[in-house]
Formats: sequence, structure tokens, C-alpha cells
Amino acid sequence: MKLYYADHFVLPLPDGHRFPMEKYALLRARLRASGLFADDDFRVPDAASDTEILRAHDAGYLRRVAGGTLDAAEVRRIGFPWTEAMVERSRRSAGATLAACRSALAREGGSACAANLAGGTHHAHRDFGSGFCVFNDAAVAALAMRAEGRVERVAIVDCDVHQGDGTATILADTP
Repeated sequence: MKLYYADHFVLPLPDGHRFPMEKYALLRARLRASGLFADDDFRVPDAASDTEILRAHDAGYLRRVAGGTLDAAEVRRIGFPWTEAMVERSRRSAGATLAACRSALAREGGSACAANLAGGTHHAHRDFGSGFCVFNDAAVAALAMRAEGRVERVAIVDCDVHQGDGTATILADTP
């Protein structure tokens, strides 16, 4: 089983910020310490490309995120201050889900399982981010797997206590 993690996932946030950003590094440390995974099971993902992101997100929204031109209300709705590191983290998170899907579908390492240790950005909608979610990794990956001809249909099982409202709206018309 391949596990995708990048140090970029731990975004530096202002003191007192309520998002528990360190949870991603702690999860990786716990998995490493478990002895269940070899060092080469941990992979650093590439960032999702514009082409991959644009399958799920509006071009204007991507431009505003990448260019740092989100307005104050958009930044507040996302919940993270805009920085270049925030953009890279968001691209890498989507890239990790893409890589995990490709790995699982290819049965890399003999396993049809793979994971992104920082996935679940299900509150990002087509043209806005929300609830600490900038790019919707599940929607980006589902649409990429279809576009690449790897799958015809995708089931997204979201076990979070909150509905993945962004995922639902982005994929509403996708079979």
C-alpha cells in the first residue's frame, strides 16, 4: 500500500489558528512507527496540474487562488490566509489523491489500496473554497480517472461528520 505525504501538507498558520494542521505530520509519524509500512511505501506526491484542477474547478477561481487575488470574503470562507505555501499545499493535496488513485488502479506494490494522508477537501466547490478546503481532491481525482479512461464510474465514500457539499455540487451531473 502506497501512502502519499508531503511536508507541504503542514501549512504554517498564525498563532492561535483553530485548524489542527500538525495532524498530517502526526499521522505520518504514527504510520511510520507502526512498523506496518516500509520506507518506500511513503511517497511524495507531485502537485496537481492546472489541467487536472480545471476538470473540477472554474478557471477564474484557479486564477484567483494561484495569483493571490482572492478577495477578503473568499479568504475568510476558505479559512486559511492566502500564501504561496497555501497554494502549493492545496495543489499537493489534490496531487496526492490523484497519485493514490493511479497507484491503487495499477495495483502498485501488489495492492489495490493507496491513501493520501491529507485528503478530504470536500468543502471546495467549483468556483470557491470553503471550510479549510481550496481544491476538491476527491472531485479532481474522480474526474481525472474518468478523463484518463481508467474508470467509467466512481463512488466516493465520505465518512466525515459534515456533508462533502463541494464534492456533491461539483459531481452532481456526473454519472
